[in-house]
Amino acid sequence: MQMQVNILEAKTQLSSLIARAVQGDEIVIAKRGKPVAKLTAIEAPAKRVLGFLDMPSIPDSAFDPMTEEELKEAGLA
Repeated sequence: MQMQVNILEAKTQLSSLIARAVQGDEIVIAKRGKPVAKLTAIEAPAKRVLGFLDMPSIPDSAFDPMTEEELKEAGLA
């Protein structure tokens, strides 16, 4: 439901106007009878998922110590 109120009325009844907006009403605020602003409820933002890539599973063997041969190939031995 849409309703129009003047600025003075909006100032004095802001809490109740916000409650109506939360319930789905649209309140138009007017200055000298001309609409200048609109009071509506804000939709809750959608939950964001962290990351966007599917990570491959890492085998437990990836965390095993390197062999002597692997160390030599890497120039670490």
